[in-house]
Amino acid sequence: MGRGPGVAWAGAAATFIGIGLARFAFVPLFPAMVSAGWVDGGGAGLLGATTLAGYLPGVLMGQRLARAIGTARVLDLAIGLVVLAFAACAWNGGLWWLLPWRGAVGVAGGWVMALAAPATQAELPPERRGMVAGMVIGGVASGIWVGALLMPWLLLRGPGPAWAALAAIAGALWLVARPRWPRAVLPPLRAGAGWSPLLTAYLLSGAGMVPPMVYLSDLVARGHGLGLSAGSLAWALFGLGGLGGALLGGRVAQAMGGARAAMLWLLAQVLGMAGLTLPWPWLVWPGAALAGFAGIGVTAVLLVLLRERHGADAPALWARGTAGYALGQAAGAFLLAAIFAMTHESHAAVFGAGLLVSLGAVWVMREAMTP
Repeated sequence: MGRGPGVAWAGAAATFIGIGLARFAFVPLFPAMVSAGWVDGGGAGLLGATTLAGYLPGVLMGQRLARAIGTARVLDLAIGLVVLAFAACAWNGGLWWLLPWRGAVGVAGGWVMALAAPATQAELPPERRGMVAGMVIGGVASGIWVGALLMPWLLLRGPGPAWAALAAIAGALWLVARPRWPRAVLPPLRAGAGWSPLLTAYLLSGAGMVPPMVYLSDLVARGHGLGLSAGSLAWALFGLGGLGGALLGGRVAQAMGGARAAMLWLLAQVLGMAGLTLPWPWLVWPGAALAGFAGIGVTAVLLVLLRERHGADAPALWARGTAGYALGQAAGAFLLAAIFAMTHESHAAVFGAGLLVSLGAVWVMREAMTP
């Protein structure tokens, strides 16, 4: 332990690139690619689902791969793959060209999420771990926010140059962050430690967040007819809310207890999803901010809660929970892509499904917390 704040900022940079940009910059690109004729709405939904599907094997292999070759090397592989995938997506090779690159981004994001937060926490003293959880998960929200603010300008020349610009931004930040990557190697889960009900609630939270994480900008731009700039603005609000939720999540969970904080964050998710499901356009703005606050911030809360409840097993359970989250998101994404296509691109059906699953997450967390 004890490389100081530099390792925390590097961990945040890893999630900024590997999740915030790599996975979520696609959300405001979704309607732009449809409008430019690169793919149709169903194809864009499939690209989002493929990214989530790649995330699952990435999470499952991340900590094992780090034990074999080192945490810092895996983070380098992940961010290098993201930069390559961004550059490849700058060419409109059609759906079948884009699909494997978006899947590769999902794998890289899974490596980052399995390693960055727990490895960074392991290098710092216990009293700073709540704050560090918020910082590293806040990197996701910061990437969302920055990508959303930049996207209207990046898209002035079309999707291709926007993808190329993302590659350049990610590559530059990688060069700055990589000397300070966390190096802690996380131990495997001990024999006899099983699945925690907390992780089931987290899985359902992830599945419930698929609609805004894939369709939010499209809901605003095409569903409500407000245009691409408004779609990017809604995604920026999601990212800004996520930044607040992540930075507060670790601190609040450490101050008031992870269980109470988790219930608060999941209830905020339900309120946000309700705002996005109802047909009134003005509700998308508070709905987007609340959904981001909860959907990103609950991850920082869970990091603290697992430390509280499971001690030394927390890092390995974190990897297992992140895999469950990825499974919930991948299954939900493919199901919603099918629903979106079958309902002639009904955003109400997609977001209504997310609201129901989010309510399920609240119920499971309540049951898990009942003595």
